[in-house]
Amino acid sequence: MAYLSDHRTRLALRPLSLARKLRAVLVLRRQRRTLARLDETALRDIGLSRKAAQAEARRPFWDVPDTWRES
Repeated sequence: MAYLSDHRTRLALRPLSLARKLRAVLVLRRQRRTLARLDETALRDIGLSRKAAQAEARRPFWDVPDTWRES
């Protein structure tokens, strides 16, 4: 089990190719657009307010989660 988690960690820390970065940005854009269209019930289910969901949806494509950044 330790080997698997070490292997996954190494994969996660590997720099992304340009094509993989582009795909990741497009996926993030789609997720943010979907988040913006959720109704109040769905937002409540995931524990977000409308204000928080709108703020996340408005973030620019280059504003990615810190875990995506290369060290």
